[in-house]
Amino acid sequence: MYELLERVNSPEDIKGLTMEQLRQLCGEIRNYMVECCAVNPGHLGSSLGAVELIVALHYIYNTPADKLVFDVGHQAYAHKIITGRREAFRKNRMLEGISGFPKREESPYDAFGAGHSSTSVSAALGFAEAARLQGTGERSVAIIGDGALTGGLAWEGLNNAGSSKADILVVLNDNNISIDQNKGGVHEYLLHLTTHPIYNRIKNKVWNSMGEGKSRDWVQKRVIDTKSNLVRGSGGALFESLGFRYFGPIDGNDMEQLVYTLDRLRNLHGPRLLHIHTRKGAGYAPAEANPTVWHAPGRFDAATGERVKTVYPADRYQDVFGKVLVELAGMDPKVVGITPAMASGCGMALLEKACPERFFDVGIEEEHAVTFSAGLAAGGMKPFCNIYSSFSQRAYDNIIHDVALQNLPVVFCFDRAGLVGEDGPTHHGCYDLASYRCIPGITLAAPRNETELKRLMYTGLSLKGGPMIIRYPRGIGEGEPWQEAPYEELPIGKGEKLLEGKRVAVLGIGPVVNRAVEAARRHKIDYGVAPAVYDMRFLKPLDPQIMEEAGKFDAIITAEDGSLKGGLYGAVSEYFAGRENAPIIKGVGIPDRFIPQDSQKAQRASCGMDEASLYDLILEMMKNL
Repeated sequence: MYELLERVNSPEDIKGLTMEQLRQLCGEIRNYMVECCAVNPGHLGSSLGAVELIVALHYIYNTPADKLVFDVGHQAYAHKIITGRREAFRKNRMLEGISGFPKREESPYDAFGAGHSSTSVSAALGFAEAARLQGTGERSVAIIGDGALTGGLAWEGLNNAGSSKADILVVLNDNNISIDQNKGGVHEYLLHLTTHPIYNRIKNKVWNSMGEGKSRDWVQKRVIDTKSNLVRGSGGALFESLGFRYFGPIDGNDMEQLVYTLDRLRNLHGPRLLHIHTRKGAGYAPAEANPTVWHAPGRFDAATGERVKTVYPADRYQDVFGKVLVELAGMDPKVVGITPAMASGCGMALLEKACPERFFDVGIEEEHAVTFSAGLAAGGMKPFCNIYSSFSQRAYDNIIHDVALQNLPVVFCFDRAGLVGEDGPTHHGCYDLASYRCIPGITLAAPRNETELKRLMYTGLSLKGGPMIIRYPRGIGEGEPWQEAPYEELPIGKGEKLLEGKRVAVLGIGPVVNRAVEAARRHKIDYGVAPAVYDMRFLKPLDPQIMEEAGKFDAIITAEDGSLKGGLYGAVSEYFAGRENAPIIKGVGIPDRFIPQDSQKAQRASCGMDEASLYDLILEMMKNL
């Protein structure tokens, strides 16, 4: 089944293959990816479409000396498989397995780590300039998709690279005709002509022999205008205006054309952009038929493509958010929803269906999403801006400068807060509590269950000024009958005592507070005494009544699904700093290290946030008081 693939342990092993063998290898890689991802889910669709591109790049370029820089990394599975990680790919995204994204410490072939989008051009430009300054002769290639090209950082990199004249190739992997679908004889002829070495030798010789003065400027301008007019239909004029030499578009699933083109482009110099069209899910019929679903399909039958249905024991937080947002939009015509390309993932696709005129998917543009929301709020609307917690880090300045500083009532809903599981450290939402707590005028809240999320979102409707951040985890809730719960406006900065107790007070925020209640009740059964448990609900402002009450206990345990440094633990420690007879304070949360990929359950247990770990900590503190 894997006649060629089993002999490929590095890119050197593919360089002697014939064109027919390269095509066979691509087919085997696809079959292997499907086989592995059927039982160990991952990001499949993009990687299936990019197989020929990755094989061709490794065939032509001298990796790892030449640098291949991936954007996001969703399309990098074939890259991992042919760079010595074929067997390791079976444990992709598992604990002690390989990362689902490029990772520098994992392999010398992973030139630059990825996980968030739009970084490839800037990083590849850095490699190109480093090679020039050191005289190494290494080549630099950025592989970016049309989705990632919507991000502002990509255009900052393109603008700088085009004006720098750096020796960099950008491969635009367009799998959704998001730039243009024009193809045909003119473009293929232009590609053949402009990549031909004889053409380029003549062009450079003529160009450089024109001399100085107005005549040279006039001729050069006419050459540029003529070329730009020819490539305008393919979108190339835009890139040429930035200083790139544009080539394409070509069929990115045609191995022979890719090898032919990349071989010629490698020997050119300066900023070049190759525009290719690929089919997301190429080579696997179910994925080609429904590329959105097969971006990350979960488990499935490799032979039939039938996906294994996941039965959730409770509603997912993203589904609660989506349904509540639709209901809020029905209550108030000023409610609008904004998402940076995560409509399905965050649940906002429900608003798109119910109120399409009040739904805005702005693409992978977190910074724009925030400032756009600020404009909507300033214009009298009530924006609910949903961003994955880890992606919100990219819009930190916008949240401060464009929203908080102007005291604008934007409700930010941060999905995937805390530990997210198999996607690992690039996607954990560890730092939101700590990083946003210090911003003046922000209200920062975390619900412990589905009903609390519903009520916090309803509370956001009444914001008069300043942003509100509601953060909640990836995955299922607590099984609360939230749909029957009435809408209720919660007082800002007010928590709730969930369990009476003695000697130790547990101050929790978010769903981890439920595990604290379970641990405390078990301690009561086993030892006849329980700690008090409080749901802080708001990290900012803190509930002063709870804080003063907790100060009368011998010890305090803080519990949060966020960074210990600067989060709830930091806030409580600051509150009691310098006080005489202050309680002992112990924090439970995410420690000062990056947490590797694993299941969410295992990650939380490793950080002491499960019921068993909290029970052991309560027992230890009770004994030592």
